[in-house]
Amino acid sequence: MMDDNDTAALRPETLAVHPPQPRISGSTPLGVPLHQGHVFAFDSAEAMADAIHTPGTFLYSRLGNPTVRALEEAVARLEGGVAGLSFASGMGAINAVLLGLLSSGGHVVAQSCLYGGTYAVLSDLAERWGVEVTYVSGTDPEEVRRALRPETRLLYLETIANPTTRVADLPALIAVAAEAGVPTAVDNTFASPLLCRPIEFGADVVIHSATKYLAGHADVLGGMAVFRDAELYGRIRRYAIEQGASTDPFAAWLTLRGMQTLSLRIERQCATALDLAERLANHPAVAAVRHPALPGHPDQAVARRLLPNGGGGVISFDLAGGREAGGTFVGAVRVASLSLSLGDVKTLVMHPASTSHRQLDAAALDTAGIGPGTVRVSVGIEHVEDLWADLEQALERAAKAA
Repeated sequence: MMDDNDTAALRPETLAVHPPQPRISGSTPLGVPLHQGHVFAFDSAEAMADAIHTPGTFLYSRLGNPTVRALEEAVARLEGGVAGLSFASGMGAINAVLLGLLSSGGHVVAQSCLYGGTYAVLSDLAERWGVEVTYVSGTDPEEVRRALRPETRLLYLETIANPTTRVADLPALIAVAAEAGVPTAVDNTFASPLLCRPIEFGADVVIHSATKYLAGHADVLGGMAVFRDAELYGRIRRYAIEQGASTDPFAAWLTLRGMQTLSLRIERQCATALDLAERLANHPAVAAVRHPALPGHPDQAVARRLLPNGGGGVISFDLAGGREAGGTFVGAVRVASLSLSLGDVKTLVMHPASTSHRQLDAAALDTAGIGPGTVRVSVGIEHVEDLWADLEQALERAAKAA
């Protein structure tokens, strides 16, 4: 690399291409520096050759980047894993795990109430690659035991299911898979590591859409996978590098910034979500409400064990007026925003049957527990009374339209 003596005689056109590189000593930046550059230079050919085979060095940002690495280490530490991989989106993480572990003739046992994107990938693998999928409720260990086969390569679960808020009995289900030597992947997006750490219950891979709670401010697209052991991490990393769904350093930097307020946001969102769920349960336009901390939730006992610090910030409820009422409701909110995402500081509402789970036919929707009038609310950090006033006026409009 050039020093001041090297650059003294250079012309302006060359100096513009080679700005000085800052070297920090004697202090540490409080914020993680943004290393936006995608390629790294070396002092010698030998150093570059060695770096290709040395973990932890940086050559090219698709293979690794200092800011991205900081995010991977931060999320891995939160989840209690040995290593993490960051991706350009949550679907990038899901695809890397599924495609990295599965091949033709393999078999997956998966929860029936899954995120629609995950369901679409599994359906595509079944149709084009002959990967068989058996769907289970996620509540019965014996059901999982019966579903396992010699060719089973993965058990796939969600901590809190999207959008039904069903809570998988992770310790019991993972134990059954482990007995058979089958790894378990858990999508922990809805819970975040602040509410649940699936690796503590034996999960082998934990997946996040970092777009949601980890980043939290509707300005990032990203995904994460955290691993319980180094061998599986290395296996998926090799596939992920070739897949090319790498995280942009600026997205990683924004996610790290957002994570600093994760605990504060989660605490507020859990409390507000439960408050709103209790009010919705008493509204005549609402046929059913689902939130893991709400009395009467089918998995309340499991939620108390797995989610002692709160049931999450997502509410799912069914409107008595069906699909027409659902469409009217999501179009009538004013403080809340009509949006596909979740985990944001702003409250977001959506109609799953026509959006996130549009890939499912009527039978699959019914199996997943999603009705024509199901509405999902991802609670933000606004004042609870302002949110309730907004939901209440939207409910009144929905009741009139039904």
